[in-house]
Amino acid sequence: MSESFTHTSVLLHECLDGLAIKPDGIYIDATFGRGGHSGEILARLGDKGRLIAFDRDPQAIESAKRFADDKRFTIVHSPFAEMAEVIESMSLSGEIDGVLMDLGVSSPQLDDAERGFSFLRDGPLDMRMDTSRGQSAAEWLAEADEQDITQVIKEFGEEKFGKRIAHAIVNERKVNPITRTTELVKIIEQAMPVKDKFKHPATRTFQGIRIYINAELEQLRVGLKAATAILKPKGRLAVISFHSLEDRLVKRFMKEQSKGKAVPHGLPLTQQEIDADKVLSLIGKAIKAGEDELAVNVRSRSAVLRVAEKR
Repeated sequence: MSESFTHTSVLLHECLDGLAIKPDGIYIDATFGRGGHSGEILARLGDKGRLIAFDRDPQAIESAKRFADDKRFTIVHSPFAEMAEVIESMSLSGEIDGVLMDLGVSSPQLDDAERGFSFLRDGPLDMRMDTSRGQSAAEWLAEADEQDITQVIKEFGEEKFGKRIAHAIVNERKVNPITRTTELVKIIEQAMPVKDKFKHPATRTFQGIRIYINAELEQLRVGLKAATAILKPKGRLAVISFHSLEDRLVKRFMKEQSKGKAVPHGLPLTQQEIDADKVLSLIGKAIKAGEDELAVNVRSRSAVLRVAEKR
């Protein structure tokens, strides 16, 4: 990166309180980002504590070098969907005291125009979390058929004008390749018959394409199961979501994992037998940023934290 980027961790203290950190515990920061949460977790750990962080962004891995001298810290260049396999290879499955998942795009990723996540800055239309592999947004838009583009924008972006926007993209690429963020923004703005005065016209389309390019929802589904599997009894899972698709998935997963066995009414089972299939217990209600945090970090306005404990 050619510039210096800052990052303010969202719901920082609420996350750490939710994890109920033990000084000698083993914790996972499943989305290292720029290390805001990791730094605070390490500050609460004692000499025998341990933190294992994951990230698929090479720049995040580079940022983690500042913790290189801390023997309690390990960074893994891998998506969190693979954490179960990694933790198993370390012979730590079932020994983890807490897992933190801070979803979405970090501030440095948004602020760096070269990453292509922002519709407010001109840059290459990339959008990959891991720039070392996979297909960029520009490459996908150059070859995807109109129906697929429509589905991605409508399903993952929740954009009601998805069909119009997809049609405009396909028409434009016949004339000019779409390789820059500002080029895509212009197409979106011209395709939308009605603008939302409270939201940038490109917000939902960029979100939809980004989620698809990075398989974010599938990564989350797998990651939630992996996190639950590697936790020890009484271990905590804390997840911060930033849009409704993520939060619904997290809420549904935690709710389902906290329910007992579904049995027909009247079947003679004890409460202990019904509870046998309960994996998680919900800890409190969903938490959102307070006024003080909102005043200094506008990106926290959509954040939702949910915490559960393994039974």
